[in-house]
Order: sequence, then structure tokens, then C-alpha cells
Amino acid sequence: MRVMMLSWEYPPRIVGGISPHVYELSQELVKKGIDVHVITKSTPLAPDEQVEPSGVNVHRVHLAQQPNDFIHEIQLLNQATERRVRKLLEDWRPGGQPTVFHAHDWLSLDAARTLKYEYKLPIVATLHATEWGRHGGIFSDTSRYISEQEFWLTYEAWRLIVCSEFMRGEAVRLFNCPADKIDVVYNGVNASKFQFDWDEAERQELRKKYAEPDEKIVIYVGRFVREKGIQVLLNAAHVVLAEQPKTKFLIVGGGHRERFEKFVDWAGLGDRVVFAGFKANRALHELYRCADVAVFPSLYEPFGIVALEGMAAGIPVVSSDAGGLKEVVLHEKTGLTSFANDPSSLAWAIRAALGDAKKSHEMAERAKERLKEDFQWSSLADQTIEIYDRVWAEFLDSYWAENTVWPVSPGAEERYIEMQLAEKAMAANVIERPMPRHMEIPVEEEDEIDQIAAHIEP
Repeated sequence: MRVMMLSWEYPPRIVGGISPHVYELSQELVKKGIDVHVITKSTPLAPDEQVEPSGVNVHRVHLAQQPNDFIHEIQLLNQATERRVRKLLEDWRPGGQPTVFHAHDWLSLDAARTLKYEYKLPIVATLHATEWGRHGGIFSDTSRYISEQEFWLTYEAWRLIVCSEFMRGEAVRLFNCPADKIDVVYNGVNASKFQFDWDEAERQELRKKYAEPDEKIVIYVGRFVREKGIQVLLNAAHVVLAEQPKTKFLIVGGGHRERFEKFVDWAGLGDRVVFAGFKANRALHELYRCADVAVFPSLYEPFGIVALEGMAAGIPVVSSDAGGLKEVVLHEKTGLTSFANDPSSLAWAIRAALGDAKKSHEMAERAKERLKEDFQWSSLADQTIEIYDRVWAEFLDSYWAENTVWPVSPGAEERYIEMQLAEKAMAANVIERPMPRHMEIPVEEEDEIDQIAAHIEP
């Protein structure tokens, strides 16, 4: 089985949650014998063509021109993706190996749809979030365009993958997608990344940068956008401090935080709230392990990978009950949940976690055990492979196989010539004009992250 992963981001380019998801899934699929090719946007931080040590093939494509805005950027990216995939398919078509397109979110729809109809090969799609859910409705032309693209993604997919039962319900409600067309495959976490050797002296040394030895640390990790609920946490802080005055709130994340800093100053919380900035990899994992409680007060959350990270770090987790979070954090079993957008409810949960060390430890231990059962990438990859196999078997038994240019049915070569796909692939070589390196937009710039964050998976 060969899988063409179409994803607008992939490490080292990381803007939202799609990038780490595609990375971890691809690594595990290759271990299980799947030939994975990721087609994604180029970055100065990595080569255009790369075979990773794991065996994942990465093809990074360039935009043909400087985009005018975010939507135009995605359209250009899909054009470049389509051109690159055509050239790959030219090499693979004669062998007839089972080949499936896996499109991640609406950002990859246009390329996947064009290739689907010309080559008559099936699409598996993952819907990571919805525009309606991120904003609580559709309030602009941009959001309307994105929501329509999300509908077409669910329509064009042979099977649709979502990360939670909540997201299954949202796909049915918003897009009228048949429930039996949708597979729920949870997100996962690589818990081993949090289990590095780190002695207590090193841990205490890092803690000193953010809190006194007798203070407790409540950590938040996420972007500075409304749906992540930082404002709810800051509004709950005074209630927590009334009972636990020796508490520090450590806010970790990238983006513009000026409005939150102004609120902290206005509320007199300047000595209780610390903004640590963006952290990743080992630096982030160390901060998790320094904390006493991890809190995720989202207003909208399709799943909640950050909650898995808190669990993997071995600390008690408090979350809202928004979206898929209540499937990840089982109340009073693997953590505590609060009512979404309710500062008093959130304050209660944080105080309960801080005030009962024994119960919090027991919940954290049960959470670590559940990671092994429900959120291991190896088992999630197995579930995904079952979907690929089902799609390919159904494809071979359908009228699509009778009309494909893939050599799995009589007349495939004639159809291939009639569609002039060889000429289109050759033309793609001529059309491709990579955008000069100096015109690349660095993904680390906060302006780009803030512009994009409003319209991608949280």
C-alpha cells in the first residue's frame, strides 16, 4: 500500500496541530510496511526532497508566486502539490500498487479532488477541526469559503477520519455527512519524549526561574486565541489564589499576548502570572514536568493533544468539557473537567487538583495507563491501515475501478492515453517555477502564525 499524505505543514514547518499529527502517523505507518509520501509546503529549514531515517518520503513544493493572502497561498500550494503528485504518479502507475490519497483538512482539498477525478483513485480525508467550531459560527466571507471547502472535503472522501466522537457529530450536523462514512481515530502522543533522565536538582533549578520553592505551578500550553480559553483561566486566577495564595500561573505559547498582559496588570496578577513564550521539544517537556497541574480551558477543542502531553508528563490535568476534551480527560478518573467558559467551575477544578495531592497523583497514574491503551501511535496507525485497506477493497469492487487509469481493470492504458495524463505531467515540469528562497515567509514569524491560526486546526 502506498499513501500520498497531502498536508500543508510538516516538520520542521509547524504552525498548528496538523504537522505533528502527520509526522507521528507517518512514522508509524512506515514501520508497518506502508510506503508513505508526504507532499507539503517548502521551508528553508529542510530540503525539497528528503527520505527521513524512518523511511518517510517528503516532497516539499514551492509556490509559483508570492501569495496575496492566506486563501491565495493555499490555492497556490494546492497547484504546486498537484504538479508534484502528477510526476510521482507517472513513475508509479505502471506497477499498479494500491495507492490512496490522504488529504489532511480542507487545506489539501483542491489538489486531492483534481487528482481523484483524473486518475480515478480514492481519497481518505482527515477533518481536524471546523471553521464553524473555531468561531462559534460563520461571520465572514473567508470563513464561509473555508466552511464550504470543509463540506466538499467530507463529500469527496471515500472515508472520513475524525479525532473524536464529538467531531463525528459535528461533521454530521454541519455537513450532513453520513455517520457510517466516518471513522473515529484518536490522536496520539509519544509518551517516551517526556520520560527523559532528569534529576531533581535540575528540575528545581528550572522551577526557580518561575516560582519559589514553596509555590505551586499551574501550567497552560497553547496559542493565544480566543477558543483556547486563556481569558477564562485568568478570570479564574483570583478564586484559586484565595484558597491557594502560593500559586504561579505559567502561560506557555506563541503569538501576540499584549491584551492578556494588559489584563494581568489591570487585575493585579502581575506577580502571579508568568508568560514564558513559545517552547518546543525538550524545553516544553521540562516545563510540563516542573508543573503541579496542567490546565486546558478551551472553548472549542476537536480533541486536545495538549491534554495528552500533560498526562504523558505525569502531572494532573484539568480541562474544560469542550468538544473532544471530555473524551480525553475522564472526570475524576484521569483528570478533572470543568464547564467550558465558566471561570468559577474552572477555579473549582484547579483548587481540587492542587488541594488533594493523593487523589491528583492517582488520577495522573491512571491517565498514564490510559495513554498506553487508547492513545499510542502504533495502535492508531493500525486503525488507519484498516481504513486504507477497506477503501482499496471497496474501490476495486466499485465502478470507479472500471474507469481508473490505474492498471487494475481492462482498458486502463487506453483511458490513460485518452485523458492525456502523460502530457499534463510533462507540462507540470514546465509550469513549476519555484518562488525564490528570499521570498519565503519564515514560519516562526508571529504575524503569519496569528493570521493562519484563526483558520486551521487548533
